[in-house]
Amino acid sequence: MINKIADIKENGFEWLDIIEPSNEEFKELATRYHLHPALVDDCLDPGHLPKFERMPNYSFILFRICSKDDTPEVENFQDLTSTIAIFFCKKFILTIHLKKQSLFERVIASMEEKMPSSSRDLLNILIASCLNTYEDPIKKLEQSVNYYERMVFLKPKDEPLLKGVYYLKREIDLLKQMLILSYDIIDKLDSKEEGNVETRDTRDLFIKLQSMLIAKSENINHLLEIYFSVSSQRTNETIRVLTIFSVFFMPMTFIVGIYGMNFEIMPELKWKFGYPGVLLLMAVVNVLIYFWFKKKKWL
Repeated sequence: MINKIADIKENGFEWLDIIEPSNEEFKELATRYHLHPALVDDCLDPGHLPKFERMPNYSFILFRICSKDDTPEVENFQDLTSTIAIFFCKKFILTIHLKKQSLFERVIASMEEKMPSSSRDLLNILIASCLNTYEDPIKKLEQSVNYYERMVFLKPKDEPLLKGVYYLKREIDLLKQMLILSYDIIDKLDSKEEGNVETRDTRDLFIKLQSMLIAKSENINHLLEIYFSVSSQRTNETIRVLTIFSVFFMPMTFIVGIYGMNFEIMPELKWKFGYPGVLLLMAVVNVLIYFWFKKKKWL
């Protein structure tokens, strides 16, 4: 489906927004605007990474916007992002996406109030809108990081803690990677020759989002280190308790072992208070061990 948003006679440039294009529509566009076949193939590849390509008569941008749903388990960037292809020059802008994206509806609505004066200004608005798709997911990531921090320190045992932290780390790393790969696009947009106040704002937005993701990445890595450290500490605590219990029972086992031997002459066997005396001896030994541990601050 091809939507004509801006006309060259009224606005000085043409903007066509193409949604889920058919092969016939793509062939027509490629012929009319002399689009390179390799770049057309890039548009149709849902797994292509961000890129910037300058051709003799136009430039090509492939941007990945954040389009994640509420599924918490993210394994690759295709689960997290979608591609937006942009062909642009002074006379026209073609935006191509394989499924409907709400960000274009917002851009079109804003253009009803104020139309960009040039195709480059529109391009800057589009790139800024693409970057803004990362803002809400990053805020949700911050909430998730805070949640898992509480889980690590409060330790509810019924929570699948490590699995949740893994998918959270995976999502942060993928978003950070997408922004790093998009740097070339921002750098070309805000070049020394053609940059202006609006493109500087777009670069500032990019730097802000990148800084937020770097901070979240460091936080989740520290959280994992703390998790394993706390888990190791809890394991050591368990072993310490079990060792203490074994120390308490060792002398009793030793005493029972002696009195379980089949000696022919054992005076205590015929002693009236032999049995309670042995039990008392066990209790005294355990009490002495207890106070010794307390003195050593092992308990």
